[in-house]
Amino acid sequence: MSLITVRHLGLGLAGLLLAGGGAALAQDAPKQRPAALNAVVACRSIADTAQRLACFDAAAAGLDEAEAKGEVVVVDRSQIREARKAAFGFTFKMPSFMTGGDKPESFDRITSTVQSAYESGGAWVITLEDGAVWRQIDTERLRKSPKPGSKVEIRTAVLGSFFMKVDGQIQIRVRRDR
Repeated sequence: MSLITVRHLGLGLAGLLLAGGGAALAQDAPKQRPAALNAVVACRSIADTAQRLACFDAAAAGLDEAEAKGEVVVVDRSQIREARKAAFGFTFKMPSFMTGGDKPESFDRITSTVQSAYESGGAWVITLEDGAVWRQIDTERLRKSPKPGSKVEIRTAVLGSFFMKVDGQIQIRVRRDR
């Protein structure tokens, strides 16, 4: 592995996540660097150029292996933003490793397209193109039934609730099922 590759890896190292299963997602653990990252960082302190390069090569290979095994995951800010957007409608606190210590960007509305929709007990159940499923929780009636390709806008309302507009019609109150 070349030094250029090691430097390229270094750009994404700030976004390293330790894949410790669901428990890591459920709580904010103190920020702890994975051993594979510590090995790369430790190489910087070696004064001899040849030894430092050998250290970087070995540490980068170890980091690459850890990533291939799923022990370490590298993400960038755009992937974090995408994950936050995909979580719109669920009420949970993003763990600090998903925000990089920055104030998380908040979404107060999203726009999407209907993949499928059906009525169940007088309420619409709408699946969006990203697979998110939203269920109507009020009794408002839509003039036109949602259908695949319909444009939707979902925005936050008070007390953690959400409103959805389908093709610009009146808004209906919804909750995210999955």
